Amino acid sequence: MESPSFALVDTQKEFRAAMRQLCEARIAPHAAAVDQDASYPWDSFKACVEMELPALGIPAQYGGAGADHVTQAIMVEELARACASTSVTLLISKLSMIPIMNWGSNELKAKYLPRVASGEAQGSYCLSEADAGSDVAAMRCRAVRDGDHYVLSGSKYWITNAGISDTYTVFAKTDPDAGHRGISCFIVEADWGVKVAKLEQKMGLRGSPTGEVVFDDVRVPAANLIGQEGQGFTIAMHTLDRSRPTIGAQAVGIAQGAIDHASTYMKQRHAFGQAIADFQGLRFMLADMAMRTEAARTLVYRACSVVDAGDPDGDLSMVGAMAKCFASDTAMSVTTDAVQLLGGYGYTRDFPTERLMRDAKITQIYEGTNQIQRVVIAKRLLG
Repeated sequence: MESPSFALVDTQKEFRAAMRQLCEARIAPHAAAVDQDASYPWDSFKACVEMELPALGIPAQYGGAGADHVTQAIMVEELARACASTSVTLLISKLSMIPIMNWGSNELKAKYLPRVASGEAQGSYCLSEADAGSDVAAMRCRAVRDGDHYVLSGSKYWITNAGISDTYTVFAKTDPDAGHRGISCFIVEADWGVKVAKLEQKMGLRGSPTGEVVFDDVRVPAANLIGQEGQGFTIAMHTLDRSRPTIGAQAVGIAQGAIDHASTYMKQRHAFGQAIADFQGLRFMLADMAMRTEAARTLVYRACSVVDAGDPDGDLSMVGAMAKCFASDTAMSVTTDAVQLLGGYGYTRDFPTERLMRDAKITQIYEGTNQIQRVVIAKRLLG
């Protein structure tokens, strides 16, 4: 079957221009302070809500815009170009709602999706544990049925938006002896007794809180089970397949921001009587950065197009892994080169390049490390 088309249409190009204007005016000015203070980017989030960006990935019947995934990738890319922490505020809530959109009951969809679409509520995705990151089946978090409720106990680590989110999409063992087949998925409201034990002190994405979330005998209505008991692992993998391309978009945005700052600096900085932009060696570095970023962008849009097409050939796991892996490796490489192009200035907080380099690193790690992405790709190729 022919691969889905992913050429941008006029409406997508116009949306990018609107996003660029928003980000330059209302997101970028806060980025350095958000990073410096490790403070949640509330002003930037408010600007996103005013532009109705949280609604982009939510179906129209639940108050969303029902936008295609390529358009969503453009949104994430432009936000990350200005402030990667702000881009995560929208990414994580969408991630937390994908299980409900694809597996949840009509009642759960009607209850939670409109709140996220309006920006009234934010969500977190709780899969990882201290000893169960890549090895999801090793999780210890338990959910025990008790009448018309489940009692949830355990901890989740590396949870984005910890302490900010109003809801937590939680994966827990309902059958501890069944391996990954014993995992189930729940939507849990923060005020049911969810606690944040600690927040991490991170290298990058400092405006996005990451922490340990604790469930100490939290009672969850049985109606808040997403799908059926034992479907949790399938739901988790299905969800990550559809989310990884947007992590790739985040990485592309970070890389593009680094290219833009480096090129501006090169034209302004003079050495040996001329702008350093005139030195061929540096021009070649910038050209290589741009080529890798454009290749990553194209792969991300291709993966998003496969999602929009409904994964007709069953390629999404592989293509999504490729997009996330290649784009994040590109972001790390490009931001490192951008710091080099700025020389000593690039190593200081006077310029955004060092922040972009720190922000880029996590894209190689979360939602599946790039080593795991290569496992996924090789498994598909080798059968």
